[in-house]
Amino acid sequence: MGVRIVHYLQAGYPGLYLVSPEDARVEAELNQVAQSINYNLAFWSVISGLVETKSKKVHQAQEPIEALQAVESLPEKSIVLLKDFHLFLADANPILVCKMKEVLADAKTKNKTLIILGCRLCLPPELEREITVLDYALPDKPQLGIVLDGIVASAGLPSIHGDDREKVLEAATGLTTIEAENAFALSYVQAKQIDPVLVAKEKAQAVRKSGLLEIIDTQETLYSIGGLDVLKTWLLKRKSAFSHRATEYGLPTPKGLLILGIAGTGKSLTAKATAKVFGVPLLKLDAGRIFASLVGQSESNLRSVIQTAEAIAPCCLWIDEIEKGFSGSKSSGSTDGGTSSRVFGSFLSWMQEKKAPVFVVATANDVSQLPPEMLRKGRWDELFFVDLPNQSEREAIWKIQISRYGRDAKDFDLVQLARATDGLTGSEIEACFVEALYAGFDQDREPTDLTIAQVLTDFMPLSKLMAEQIGALRNWAKGRARYATSPVSEERRRRLVT
Repeated sequence: MGVRIVHYLQAGYPGLYLVSPEDARVEAELNQVAQSINYNLAFWSVISGLVETKSKKVHQAQEPIEALQAVESLPEKSIVLLKDFHLFLADANPILVCKMKEVLADAKTKNKTLIILGCRLCLPPELEREITVLDYALPDKPQLGIVLDGIVASAGLPSIHGDDREKVLEAATGLTTIEAENAFALSYVQAKQIDPVLVAKEKAQAVRKSGLLEIIDTQETLYSIGGLDVLKTWLLKRKSAFSHRATEYGLPTPKGLLILGIAGTGKSLTAKATAKVFGVPLLKLDAGRIFASLVGQSESNLRSVIQTAEAIAPCCLWIDEIEKGFSGSKSSGSTDGGTSSRVFGSFLSWMQEKKAPVFVVATANDVSQLPPEMLRKGRWDELFFVDLPNQSEREAIWKIQISRYGRDAKDFDLVQLARATDGLTGSEIEACFVEALYAGFDQDREPTDLTIAQVLTDFMPLSKLMAEQIGALRNWAKGRARYATSPVSEERRRRLVT
């Protein structure tokens, strides 16, 4: 980033906007930049006023208008860092905006550059063409390594090298330098060593704070899924896609996977298991929370999500029920100013162009809500359709669910149970067995096939409640999506309950 800022300064850009929560790191890098090209450097905050770093001269200019007036008195070849100045611009005060334009025009002629630093992007439309926005990337492993070495030295621990160091730094990727320092220090306090597991737990807490992303600690594997043999095979062929060997071989980094299908058929379970197949962290995105009421906040939220995901990469980014999160993408400018369309377009552009090893796994129940541009090739490596489970898949699901709740599958007739539950989804099969457990508990005995049969007499499956919608989804999938289950493994066409 330092080199990039130097280029903007040498090109005579009068206004830059750095989006970053790391004030100290940005200040340190700007100090290095100023020294490398022999520029003066001044910092402004509402508390300290405008302070010139070389002369230590303090301009008593706590008010933003006063700060801009003080900038005009600075010598040529000056960099001015305005910390949290965006908070004043958010109100679009006409006097402040006009003064900002004047100062930027003057700065252009005198080799001065004003740099606004804020944790989020907030610019009035009048200044959007005047100021260039730069996303300040989260620290990479070498930068985090410097923080780690500082904590190790201060704690008197032996230096960390090799695989141990790599694990610690990998656990810290996605954190700011301050967050990483805190995580390393907490790990030392708790375990008297820098434990990557403890660091990863702190990272999960830090990522969760924004409410946009969450690190999911899942134990689900492909063995947790009954059936879906084609989808499983497809994933296993790519299990080493993020390895160094794959890079040397010339394999392109996989983009992602879109799983369409009926609710309760294992789409979310597959998303969780995908991260285990690749051996990478799983991030869950709540797409609906990206959209905010403040101007520019939605776009800023998306940039934050992308920046965090790429910093943690390689990883899996799971978007559950993506059609709900981006349901407003078809909205017009008259309803939300076009925010939904812009955010959606930015997300699709990132999906198409991303170079970082972020594998996106999205699930959807209602394909009619998805715009055509999301479904085209290039966004995803593959588009899978998950139908109701067939006979052999239901047998596998019954075995998995019975074992999950601490019972022996050999005590049940899995073949008959699978036949009796034709038309049920995997989650409905689990619900039936849980209901049978409650019935057995109430009668102070273990559940049996008969107990399950009694539960099924009153059970209303989704395939009956939503027969028309499921039929329409199946018709859409023909020729458009790849089936997650091999047709040859089906004894007959899975039917809807009538």
